[in-house]
Amino acid sequence: MLKLAINTTACDGSDVFWPWLMWLLGAFLLGLLLGWLLKQLFGGDGDAKVAAAPVVAIDAVKDDYTKIEGIGPKIKGLLNTDGLWSFHQLALSKTGRLQKILDNAGAAYTVHNPRTWAAQSKLADEGSWEELKIWQDHLKGGL
Repeated sequence: MLKLAINTTACDGSDVFWPWLMWLLGAFLLGLLLGWLLKQLFGGDGDAKVAAAPVVAIDAVKDDYTKIEGIGPKIKGLLNTDGLWSFHQLALSKTGRLQKILDNAGAAYTVHNPRTWAAQSKLADEGSWEELKIWQDHLKGGL
């Protein structure tokens, strides 16, 4: 039977296996620590956990979210209460944040799915109303 021998001796005759293993273990533990710290600072969904001052909308920036398929007047109010007023803000919002807004509003809002809201808002923000209408027709059809 053939044996596999790994030489862990350096050129000067010293054994390099254990120091190498300790460096590797230290780097792994440092990575775990940094990952934990970043998760504490930025949360699991990437949003910073810094309390922001309530945003007051200027009438010129209040977009009508009811033009987005799946958002009615009540959900529009929930989004406004959470500081979202423009299509641009909604387009930059993560689905997790939007879902959290719906979850906090109660059981009546659990049937709504905010998965496409950001993408629809991006089209609205860009003024691509025809493309948005075509997509919404497909969404209403269940696709």
